[in-house]
Amino acid sequence: MSDPDWYEDATVYSFDVKTFDDGDGDGWGDFRGAIDRLPYLEELGVDAVWIRPFYPSPLRDNGYDVADYYGVDERLGTLADFREFADRAHDRGIRVITDLVFNHTSIDHEWFRRAREDPDSEYHDYYLWTSHLEDAHHRGNIFPEYEDGVWSYDELAGKHYFHQFYSHQPDLNVANPAVREELYDVLRFWLDQGADGFRIDAAHPMLMPKGHNATTLEDTELDEPIDLFKRMREVVEAEQSDAVLLAEADDEPEHLDYYFGDGEAFHLQFNFVMNAHLTYAVGVRDAWPLYRAHEILPEIEGVGTWVNFLRNHDEWNLLKLPEEAFEHAREYFGDDAGDSWIFERGHRLRLADLYDGDRDRIALAHALLFALPGSVALQSGDEIGMGADLSLPEREAVRTPMQWDDSANGGFSTADPDDCYNPVVDEGEYAYDRVNVAAQRDDPDSLLSRVRELSRARDRCPEIARGDFGIVDAEPKEVWAHRFDREGTVLLCAHNFAAEPRDAVFGFDVDPDAAERVVGEGDYRVADGGITVELGPHEYVWLRGEKR
Repeated sequence: MSDPDWYEDATVYSFDVKTFDDGDGDGWGDFRGAIDRLPYLEELGVDAVWIRPFYPSPLRDNGYDVADYYGVDERLGTLADFREFADRAHDRGIRVITDLVFNHTSIDHEWFRRAREDPDSEYHDYYLWTSHLEDAHHRGNIFPEYEDGVWSYDELAGKHYFHQFYSHQPDLNVANPAVREELYDVLRFWLDQGADGFRIDAAHPMLMPKGHNATTLEDTELDEPIDLFKRMREVVEAEQSDAVLLAEADDEPEHLDYYFGDGEAFHLQFNFVMNAHLTYAVGVRDAWPLYRAHEILPEIEGVGTWVNFLRNHDEWNLLKLPEEAFEHAREYFGDDAGDSWIFERGHRLRLADLYDGDRDRIALAHALLFALPGSVALQSGDEIGMGADLSLPEREAVRTPMQWDDSANGGFSTADPDDCYNPVVDEGEYAYDRVNVAAQRDDPDSLLSRVRELSRARDRCPEIARGDFGIVDAEPKEVWAHRFDREGTVLLCAHNFAAEPRDAVFGFDVDPDAAERVVGEGDYRVADGGITVELGPHEYVWLRGEKR
């Protein structure tokens, strides 16, 4: 599978082992169950999986509170199970990206336990402390609804420790070279176990000022903060030449290109700007947010690749929208009771909830997603239109078990429902007996079939990753179109956001007799030098031909 450029147009499927498939009937998903579902992922056209944290953890934050970087939580399997999963995935041409949380650990991690017990221990300086809170650096916490600030008192240590996230997640002192060496060793370990790359959680907070004196990596022997990630890339590529690093860096748009390090740091970066704007645009049936997203994103050609997505396993973060749109989205997409709004920045809703269960709009959003340059990340369950469970706390609302069929627990587990990690959605329009893989798998008109068709269409279009991208200005405003030019071939992608039919006319320098439909049901007429597309409500069409 050696291909150093594989990530430039990959389709990545994200899932949580705990809620994907339960292979042993104890109510918790596990690697044995995930192995059994690899044929499904292969059918979907997946190039890689991104697996959320599966390490030993007290699970106060869904596994992002890691208690041991070198193991598998026993409820999810063993190291041998992970290795077998990676081997079986590789047999199908699917790479494995794991989540690594390097900004912080759990308070249950041995490093923190030893740090708080002995101030003279080398582990004490793995974290950040203050004995003089009034003189220490202060700023807002990332979870303002739940934490008053970034310092919490530890009775055993007799000091306050620094945490940008929850108080049970003390920040690691990445300015300490010993900590950085520990992190490099973790990367080497998982590559040796079969991983092909890593999503680095909270890459932006890792570089933020930390501790009593607001220390940054600029205060270390590193030339600049990005050198931390450049060194990580050196480590992974030395072990495996086509291994990749994927950044979760939810920074301001003008700073996002920094994380690519001029092509020497992250290979990939989640595109939070496009996420907010694209998902909002389809929701409000207007293309203007896509124009704005492309205006404010930095140019990254030659240095890295965006990973575009519609939803992920957290809240739908709206902070990248302009203020008026932010306030509109808060009200427009929220549930009637106001229970979906969280952290003063987004909705804990799935894609189906945002679009009122409209399968055509969900498919349209995926068509746009697959048509964008870069790579694609799919959230497990969105391809069948799963919904959220707002009765669950915080982000758990969008972390319910995968709905495989209409049997008990949606086919996720044979356990008693009370024993499942999270309950399956069993009421309302998104209940597992109404929304599941088995019901959609062989239905050519189902959402799953449409997403699968789009995935395969993208695979047939190397222009998307390797061609020259250009926006095609369109009227009416609800129609969005763009094109790719590559080696004499033109790929035109047109999408109608409106709930009514729309026609649009574009320049199209393709021989009328050579134009072919790639995917989508929209009608079109090609004449010399132009094309008219006739798109029904929420319809799309991709067309390709040789340039005249």
